[in-house]
Amino acid sequence: MRKLVRQSTVFACLAAGLAATGVAQATNGYFSHGYGTTSKGLAGAGAAYSQDTLAPATNPAGMVNVGDRVDFGVALFSPRREYSVSGTPMCGFEQGCFPLESGTVKSGSKAFLIPHFGWNRMLDDQSSIGLAIYGNGGMNTDYPVTPAGGTFYAGEAGVNLMQLFIAPTYSRQINDTVSWGVTPVIAYQRFKAKGLGSFSDFSMDPANLTDRGTDTSWGFGVRLGVQAEVGPGVHLGIAYQSKMFMDEFDNYSGLFAEQGDFDIPANLTVGLAWDLTPTSTLLFDVQHIWYSNVDSVANPFTNLTMEGQPLGADNGPGFGWRDMTIAKVGYQWQNSPDWTWRLGYSYGKQPIRDSEVLFNILAPGVMEHHVTFGFTRALGADNELNFAAMYAPTKKVSGENPLAPGQEIELKMHQFEIEASYAWKF
Repeated sequence: MRKLVRQSTVFACLAAGLAATGVAQATNGYFSHGYGTTSKGLAGAGAAYSQDTLAPATNPAGMVNVGDRVDFGVALFSPRREYSVSGTPMCGFEQGCFPLESGTVKSGSKAFLIPHFGWNRMLDDQSSIGLAIYGNGGMNTDYPVTPAGGTFYAGEAGVNLMQLFIAPTYSRQINDTVSWGVTPVIAYQRFKAKGLGSFSDFSMDPANLTDRGTDTSWGFGVRLGVQAEVGPGVHLGIAYQSKMFMDEFDNYSGLFAEQGDFDIPANLTVGLAWDLTPTSTLLFDVQHIWYSNVDSVANPFTNLTMEGQPLGADNGPGFGWRDMTIAKVGYQWQNSPDWTWRLGYSYGKQPIRDSEVLFNILAPGVMEHHVTFGFTRALGADNELNFAAMYAPTKKVSGENPLAPGQEIELKMHQFEIEASYAWKF
């Protein structure tokens, strides 16, 4: 028991340290395509088949199956974002329109280091406690000053959203084929915006619209999961995370709907895993993310242009994101006691409507396809090295500038990521 208390104290301190670093990542909207290096090698699949201590991010029921273990890793994530403006607007500033400068502008900040951590301890043969620390993000852009004065004529423009989750977990086996888990999730957010001063006339609180530094927010939710062997070598996993209710970003009460509210949407994942042979497994997951239930993310820009609701109002404009449903398929095979290999692919229709391109210059979460590869190298009986790589090919979304009819805006992005982690089994 003393050893367990000491380990818990060390890992709680590490959690606090990682929380201070933040993350920046965007693949499925602003959710990651996967959590944990083994799952990322399978394009994020793993709701029915947990292999490391980042399992609570996908399905907490799997923690009781991974044993006494610690995982620590880091990813190098590189999103390449840009927007282009073309066409001749039908009106100008003097008629109350807001045309953008023509041309292509690329975002800076092209590389991010993203740490993760997980720990699990078996209490007995049928139950465990653990802790996972991981992140989301990706509403991250950094556009330079242009000849006309910046993206929105107010200097360097962009936003940065970081979300970090601290996920203590209890999991238990009901019998030899069924387990369940519960994770009370603590969430921490950091956000800043710059270069949006030209929208002051559209905000109910222009003093808290832009260039207010980094604001922070804390909140909570819960993730519940179950895993079961439903047939010989066939496993089912189901996990649901509630909407996470967050403190408001007071420094940006004039930007986000509901005076700075920015909750984290609920999501549901259902997965299957088939043991095709004793050394190979095929996985298939479907995940649904309810972006439409968070007003600051889902409200359309027409709430401003058609309904007269200003930025920051209860029904103020947001990014106009729709829900996402992502299908993930992965294949894993072990060709020797020391080597395990993984391939994966996922697809989810991106959440941005073509009518919402203006505001989504700030948050171009347009990715749809992800191709992944990974492996595990066993280093003796108690240690292993894991690796995963992801490529998301270029995706474009185009639409008319709602504040300058006749002008076209195109959002464009592609991504790379490599991740490595080390595991200790004890």
